[in-house]
Amino acid sequence: MEFQEVVRRRRMVRKFSDEPVSEESVRRIMRNALRGPSAGFSQGQAFLVLQGDDVRRFADVVEPWVAETATAAPVLVIPFAVKDVYLDRYAEQDKGWTDRSEDHWPVPFWYIDTGMAVLLILQTVVDEGLGAVYFGIGEEDFDKVRAEFGVPANHVPIGAIAIGHGDDAKISAGASPATRKRKPETETVHFGQW
Repeated sequence: MEFQEVVRRRRMVRKFSDEPVSEESVRRIMRNALRGPSAGFSQGQAFLVLQGDDVRRFADVVEPWVAETATAAPVLVIPFAVKDVYLDRYAEQDKGWTDRSEDHWPVPFWYIDTGMAVLLILQTVVDEGLGAVYFGIGEEDFDKVRAEFGVPANHVPIGAIAIGHGDDAKISAGASPATRKRKPETETVHFGQW
């Protein structure tokens, strides 16, 4: 699929068929997630890929509204941002900082870079002919998810992505794109002056 077609077709899919996702597709999606930009090539992202009974295990430990979205598809990916990796990397000699202070960071690149990896996942899903929805996980569920799956305490989940074969031919009536128009470029893109 051409890149512009991938961008045009990317949307949140909330209904999925029972058809399984091939292991080849899952592997390609995750390989592409690792190709995103990373400040200082810190690579402070990690991903938990759940399929089958593991998706149900996830659903059993999170709030019901999260569980409903999580179990809609056969594959669930939880991306984690790992701030300590960035703080350690930028305290190395070639970066010039002598400490791990967060004060050096004007914005938290550990979240930005992990978000870019999520977008690569969403785009690769489209290229694979699949559908996906990104959704949040409440902070009250972070420790429960870590404990259930043995995730280190310094890994922060930035949401989750349900992936499968889309079963909703059009945007559902209650979805935001059905009730809101995309803002025009003239309102959001400014060249040279606001």
